[in-house]
Amino acid sequence: MCLKILIVDDEPNIRILLEQALEDLEDEGVELLMAQNGLEALEVVEEEHPNLIFLDVMMPKKNGLEVCKTIKKDWNKTDIYIIMLTAKGQELEKKEGFAVGADFYMTKPFRPKEIVSKARSVLDL
Repeated sequence: MCLKILIVDDEPNIRILLEQALEDLEDEGVELLMAQNGLEALEVVEEEHPNLIFLDVMMPKKNGLEVCKTIKKDWNKTDIYIIMLTAKGQELEKKEGFAVGADFYMTKPFRPKEIVSKARSVLDL
């Protein structure tokens, strides 16, 4: 079974940074998927059923909180691990994220090593 990571961010630079950080995992059979907004993310989740999602909070079309709620609560896909990425580390936003089903929170700017080690532990690599 192929493990899949979905990277969702409207900022191309952040998507590239995450992809570069995680590309070594591709050698271990992990497939990297991309989406640039919330609606696209939901389409990818339906088609690909990723194991792990790095999900930006502030995005056009559907924000990360709405996407997370759709996946975890509406679709009941509790087996997908969702890490919310946010530029704001405010407690209120974190509470909102956990309330809609987020599994973990990371604040931008993040260190690539943190991203890789978190992905490894979630995917059991």
